[in-house]
Amino acid sequence: MLRVVDISKAFGGANQRAVLSAVNLDVSAGEYVAVMGESGVGKSTMLNIIAGLEAPDTGEVVLDSVNLGQLPDDELTRLRRERMGFVFQAFHVLPYLSVAQNVELPLALLRTDVASMRERVSEMLHAVGLGSRGDSMPRELSGGELQRVAIARALVHRPKVVLADEPTGNLDPDTAGQILSLLKSQIKENDAAGILVTHSPDAAQTADKTLKLTSGGLISI
Repeated sequence: MLRVVDISKAFGGANQRAVLSAVNLDVSAGEYVAVMGESGVGKSTMLNIIAGLEAPDTGEVVLDSVNLGQLPDDELTRLRRERMGFVFQAFHVLPYLSVAQNVELPLALLRTDVASMRERVSEMLHAVGLGSRGDSMPRELSGGELQRVAIARALVHRPKVVLADEPTGNLDPDTAGQILSLLKSQIKENDAAGILVTHSPDAAQTADKTLKLTSGGLISI
């Protein structure tokens, strides 16, 4: 489903510093992969390239036979909106919208009809254990609950690729375990390709396999 082929990336203009080199990755539908690595090795940059937010210097990202690097900007934006979901450490829940309104954002951007949107939002809120909190405001929720909102929002449109960047970094161990279990179950149920970037060995153990990002690419650990 998702193939990352020999991507590299450097920053710094005349004094360039290589961040990624010879990164290769294949993730099948329903597969959940954890990526670990030292700070600064390029894990977030790799996710940005997979998402089409940054272009690699060399190599390509292919989703269901579509090469992201060959798409015009508007088509790449549409693909990202329709087929990708993102979960971040900082939640990025909009404080002036209710829980339900936050979750429905991807569907609203896709111009989903109101009845279908409400049904899907309700399904996702129940799936993440927040079925009764749709009218609540983010300030009324705990950190773990906010991350549940972020997961519901990331998955409400049934994306083919789910990218999670340190999604439990701000959570206590018990809540982190619940969030990781929820994320994995939703990836499996939606038959999505999931990539978790984490510093935590405990978090990585929840994935189907764990890889380490090094200066020479990804290696199995």
